[in-house]
Amino acid sequence: MAPLSTRPRSRPRRSVVLLAGMLLPLPVLGGCGVGDRDDDRAGAPRDIAALPPAQTAGGGTLNWAVDALPGTLNAFQADADDATQRVAGAVLPALFTMDERGRPQRDGDFLRSAEVVQREPRQVVVYKLNPRAVWSDGRAIGVEDFEAQWKALRGKDSAYWTARNAGYDRIDRVERGADAHEVKVTFAKPYADWPALFTPLYPKSVMGNGNAFNDGARNDLKIVAGPFKVGARDNKQGTLVLERNPKWWGDRARLDKLVLRAVPRGERADALAKGLLDLADITPADAARIALANNPPKKDTAASKGKPALDDPPRDAATAGLRKVTVRKSLEPAYTQLALNGSTGPLADERVRKAVARAIDRRKLAESVLGPLGLPAEPLGSHVLLAGQDGYEDNSDAIGGKDPGAARSLLADAGWREKGAARGTKAPGNPADAAGKDTAGKDTAGKDTAGKDTVGKKEDPKSDRDGGKAAPAPARIKDGKKLTLRFMVPDGAGTEPLHGVADGIARQLAAVGVDTKISKVDGGSYFKDHIAAGDYDMALYSWPATAFPATDARPVFAKPQPAADGSLLVEQNYTRVGTDQIDQLFDQASTELDADASRDLIARADARIWAAAGSIPLFQRPELTGVRKTVVNAGAFGLATPRYQDLGFRGQAAG
Repeated sequence: MAPLSTRPRSRPRRSVVLLAGMLLPLPVLGGCGVGDRDDDRAGAPRDIAALPPAQTAGGGTLNWAVDALPGTLNAFQADADDATQRVAGAVLPALFTMDERGRPQRDGDFLRSAEVVQREPRQVVVYKLNPRAVWSDGRAIGVEDFEAQWKALRGKDSAYWTARNAGYDRIDRVERGADAHEVKVTFAKPYADWPALFTPLYPKSVMGNGNAFNDGARNDLKIVAGPFKVGARDNKQGTLVLERNPKWWGDRARLDKLVLRAVPRGERADALAKGLLDLADITPADAARIALANNPPKKDTAASKGKPALDDPPRDAATAGLRKVTVRKSLEPAYTQLALNGSTGPLADERVRKAVARAIDRRKLAESVLGPLGLPAEPLGSHVLLAGQDGYEDNSDAIGGKDPGAARSLLADAGWREKGAARGTKAPGNPADAAGKDTAGKDTAGKDTAGKDTVGKKEDPKSDRDGGKAAPAPARIKDGKKLTLRFMVPDGAGTEPLHGVADGIARQLAAVGVDTKISKVDGGSYFKDHIAAGDYDMALYSWPATAFPATDARPVFAKPQPAADGSLLVEQNYTRVGTDQIDQLFDQASTELDADASRDLIARADARIWAAAGSIPLFQRPELTGVRKTVVNAGAFGLATPRYQDLGFRGQAAG
């Protein structure tokens, strides 16, 4: 039988974050009683130079870097990206936004209240709108906008080229409530993540017919309802201007204009230095360059005798410009994972995947990336939620922590024996750890030995920064073939930290006899030609995490299903590893209206994902933002939604 081909089941619900470096922006979840609830464990706070809006300068133009101008302004289309989301956040209604801990909060500019008023026989949610909320054409935001968006996104009308319909497909009807400022939504099937719906909210003129949805909102939004409106777009210059909306009823935007400017990452530090940019995501190398420029020369060095000191910052024009820039840092709402392709090759065997997971030291890898940046260097313990979010649990003990001895035993049990070992000979290690425990999630596999090597080998204490330098072990052989895994990593500007992570993983695997062949692939083709196509054994890439894991995480971990034509429907599960139990737990969580009960179901699903060993979360991604020192209320936003009307400058208006 020919191997199954792969294709997505539907257009993506959310976009993978490709690591062409550790810091790409988002284009846009714990066990069966295992793990402790750690939702009070803080991640990293946002870093935005917060200042009360009344104390900021009124006016000015802020230039904000994007990778490219948005291909569409319709956030519900397949090619929507980070720039699309940025425009939508500034010009369209958001019923709920995220606070610093990634929790949905009602936006009072649009909503007076929103609550579930009935659970049986059907779930009913009533939205009470702010009576002052109007579109830029003067029409009040109302039920007709909600109804049009529901009908466009529910998936029943093929005239709409939608990328997602999750949640909207569960609505039975949308109708007027007690008055013109009240909207009543009745669900055919309970939906726990209902606060995710109708954000952003588009006017009925966009959602009312397929042509307007597909094409009319790609390059312009004539009707908006936010602190800004869409202005001129210059594709040659790579700029899109957002102007202050005179019809905005909320707190007046501090800026006159917000300009999205397409600037390659390798050019952003210089653009910041020259004043062409005010705000930009940057690489660790550029962050270090900015820090050095702001580090004053030491007066007691050779420089005081007329000789340049080795650690003195260079005195060129670019450096002088960078002294007007600072680095804001936090942790992004996304995490880097080691993906293990379970559809083919050695990793189709769950024991080999578990051996890889037990061989790597996630803490050292996290420290190698986050430690030098001064960020919390904790390995992530969940596939579905981030530290600090409600319901976060560390469920990693469902597979166990670093234990090279257990890894060796798992490999031997799978038939991969050290070269020269007699058939039937077990590798050194703890058989109980190697066997693991119930992968159905009823128990956990092995206890975290905190890096203890059960065969007595000691690691180089100087290896903490690069993931370990244990001596390579004899090669593993099965049926005359050496155990070698193809390890794909993206290549391009700013990828050096990621390459360091890959090298560290390769060394840790070599210590248990697993050989890796690292291939650095151009970032432009990395995802399409390798990750989505399943052309890899191991790979590094990232996923965003949201406040709605029952909806957003399910397609990422859904069990692939064979189609009638022989293809494999993978949704967004590019590791091709999944179980019926995981799917069932996500489905139950999405219909459970009790928040605590829903979180418990999500926790159980996460423990099973760990046990299946298709995806190994490593660490939350660092967020480094270069910011002109005059800019306030902007920088590294972390888990929080930017408040666009508050972005501004200190002192006199700039720009």
